[in-house]
Amino acid sequence: MLVNMNDILLPAKAGGYGVGFFNAVNVEMARAVIETAEELGAPVMVGTAEILLPAMELERVAEYLIPMARKASVPVCVHYDHGLTFERCMEALRLGFTSIMYDCSTLPYEENVDAVAEMVRICHGMGASVEGELGHVGDNEGAGKLEHPSDFYTNPAMAADFVRKTGVDSLAVAVGNAHGDYKFPPKLDFGRIQAIADAAGLPLVLHGGSGLSDDDFRTAVQRGICKINIFTDIDKAGKAGIEEGLAAGAKTMMKLIPYEIAAMKRVVAEKLRLFGSVRSGASE
Repeated sequence: MLVNMNDILLPAKAGGYGVGFFNAVNVEMARAVIETAEELGAPVMVGTAEILLPAMELERVAEYLIPMARKASVPVCVHYDHGLTFERCMEALRLGFTSIMYDCSTLPYEENVDAVAEMVRICHGMGASVEGELGHVGDNEGAGKLEHPSDFYTNPAMAADFVRKTGVDSLAVAVGNAHGDYKFPPKLDFGRIQAIADAAGLPLVLHGGSGLSDDDFRTAVQRGICKINIFTDIDKAGKAGIEEGLAAGAKTMMKLIPYEIAAMKRVVAEKLRLFGSVRSGASE
């Protein structure tokens, strides 16, 4: 069933478990995520990010994700992640996305507050939920790499003010996490996660989930993380599945697809079990 983020994350916060958000830039990724969630009875979030649109345009993503979410036997939120421009966020809303992350984290604080508050007003009027970001989650490589990431960590006191002034439904935090491949084992600031959770009082989001250890995930969820973003892990798994199919003698794309989906499903299942959301979305 197609729902918004609150329908999934508020029960997760109350129940002390985490929910996976997976980018799905093609139908095979979408199938891997939603089919696995159905098999395990887990709620799930799926979507794309503005930076991923060169791989698959927003309208095309909506064409397969929205119907698949509606038909699913578990709650599925279709989320537009890291929306960087107001126009693209509005396009996602018009296309039927039920949740928007408006990432204004690189703006000065008051500008971030004002922009996100306006997005909340619009989205809530359309029944959609909103994720904001305070602090800034950089990249492990490339143009978004931060020289001193701790300078951009989320401040708990500012988080409480941000939530109060914007009305966001969830908050992405910077606590030692980063997007992409980790070159060295990350060190999450779990005390900061707990402090933010206590101050903000709403579901927290951990970006850059691929590459974190199982213990990192478990502790982060215990401290207040309710949504964990995963892309690199399933992206790599899909490639590995294709390579497995080629090694097994598959000669066509059609014959490679089952290998690709199976490999990604293994990763999705592993994450959903680890986050503790399995069976929490099962029908009564």
